[in-house]
Amino acid sequence: MATAPAPGFEAPGVEDFQLPPIFGPVTKPVLELALAAIIVVVLFRLAVRKPQLVPSKTQFLGESFHGIVRNSIAKDMIGPEFLRYVPFLTALFAFILVNNLFGIIPFIQFPTFSHPGVPYALALLVWVIFTVVGIRHHGLGGYLRISTWPPDVPWWVRIILTPIEFISNIILRPVTLSLRLFGNMFAGHLLLLLFILGGQYMLFTADSILLKILSPFAFLMGIVFTFFEAFVQVVQAYIFVMLTASYIGTVLADDH
Repeated sequence: MATAPAPGFEAPGVEDFQLPPIFGPVTKPVLELALAAIIVVVLFRLAVRKPQLVPSKTQFLGESFHGIVRNSIAKDMIGPEFLRYVPFLTALFAFILVNNLFGIIPFIQFPTFSHPGVPYALALLVWVIFTVVGIRHHGLGGYLRISTWPPDVPWWVRIILTPIEFISNIILRPVTLSLRLFGNMFAGHLLLLLFILGGQYMLFTADSILLKILSPFAFLMGIVFTFFEAFVQVVQAYIFVMLTASYIGTVLADDH
């Protein structure tokens, strides 16, 4: 009796990111968000539980992480009033980083921000924060002026630039902020799925001896891209927080 041919390889796609509910309306990304928040709170509580002049390893790591955000992001991007925003930016950096790293942690292996609704919501939160900061600092009229009214240009140029500035500085900022994070997490996870599932198909399903011989290379590329994805996950968390600090610094500035 002739055996049925092996099924063809189905490349991973958007449907692999549409995860079914685990219970009720709760999906895996929702649980990851809650778990990330718990991890961040617990780690920082452990870091400051017993502060010492000679810090423990946990305290040293917490202070180093805080120092990176304080000195390399907030101080450079916001200016003299940076200190009041350091706690928010530190928590934001840690929260995004943990959610990104979920994409390479065994048994989780899904970056939360590869699901588009999550980065959109986070970017909307950031937009609300820097908008409120700008309005409180300048008033509504002053905030709109520094965001849409370029100084030192002829009035007829302002007629053209003002709508562009409004769209760019007020409407598109949260969109570009979310799309950058979403796009990188989505593409990275898709590549990992491609190499891992492709290697599994080549080794266990394909009829070709050549594909079985080449399957270890697919798994090797999956491992290589896992390390590369870890690097991208850290960088994207840093960029998101850096841009957030930059937006806050921009609305605090007296001139556009």
